[in-house]
Amino acid sequence: MHMGNGNQLSLSRIGIGCWAFGGGEYWGDQNQKDVDTVVRVALERGLTVFDTARMYNNGASEISLGKALKGLRDRAFVISKVSPARAYRKTLREECEISLRNLGTDYLDMYMMHWPINPLGIKHFTDDPEIINHPPATEEAFAALGELKKEGKIRHIGVSNYGITQLKEAARFCSEIAVNEMPYNIISRAIEAEIMPYCAERGIGIISSMTLQQGVLAGIYGTADDVPPHQAHSRHFAQERGKGTSRHYEAGAEKEVFQTVAVLRDLSAELGVSVAQLSVAWVLANSRIACALIGSRNERELDENIRAAELRLPAGALEKINQVSLGVLQKLGNNPDYYENSKESRIY
Repeated sequence: MHMGNGNQLSLSRIGIGCWAFGGGEYWGDQNQKDVDTVVRVALERGLTVFDTARMYNNGASEISLGKALKGLRDRAFVISKVSPARAYRKTLREECEISLRNLGTDYLDMYMMHWPINPLGIKHFTDDPEIINHPPATEEAFAALGELKKEGKIRHIGVSNYGITQLKEAARFCSEIAVNEMPYNIISRAIEAEIMPYCAERGIGIISSMTLQQGVLAGIYGTADDVPPHQAHSRHFAQERGKGTSRHYEAGAEKEVFQTVAVLRDLSAELGVSVAQLSVAWVLANSRIACALIGSRNERELDENIRAAELRLPAGALEKINQVSLGVLQKLGNNPDYYENSKESRIY
């Protein structure tokens, strides 16, 4: 895809979300042999984008991806991200060096601000009152990213989870933001109303994350009761469901979510594909998505995801999915921060 800022950026339609690489509390153990195979086979099949971050499993994701890319680095498009709490000029540069070391590479294809720099966003990355009360300035963060780009340590500058106001602010200090990475899937359609058109007008590509909403859109849960509490803390679920991990204090949209899942199950049986493939194909049917990130823990999952990318959904099926998921969209609204209260968002 071609970016409006003059940067030629070539992204595969599907990218590998590497959050589970290296294992860790959230996703559980991850076998390095499987990671090696996923990375090698992905590259063989034309999937070049690998998305990681310093905070994923405390650096273990980057280290694991780096091991798997030994001898293959020049074929991959590697993205990492820096925490807004570490976005002072000095600490941002240090973070970039750590990421490069972890990955065993001397450049990143893209380096992203992981979240916008605002007090609520920063609180998720640090409890240091000094940083919370005196956060980095957007200006110094993007100046540091610009320096790293000039030095060849990063090839492209990106952002993640940025709303329109935040994109406008960043653009005042950086004219070359190539990508905005945002959650987008059948039951998380908030970016359609404003963020998608805004990015399209400015040649900012959208990389979508949360393609399967942590398994909900793979059809592995029949009801909200089946979802593990630590994965039920988004606004899709009632506040109580998250058992101490939810912080949105909203009623959720469980009925609408699982009505949508039921329709996906029926459609997948009708079309002879899995629910996960149907969900991936729905995201890729949107031409405004430059690349959809999907976690692939082993070769079997990777193969299923690749087959989803080749799937062309009949117009009737797309229409049916759009219709049934509209109930979720209407209930949750156009705010793409699915973890905070919709009136107190980190994204604006």
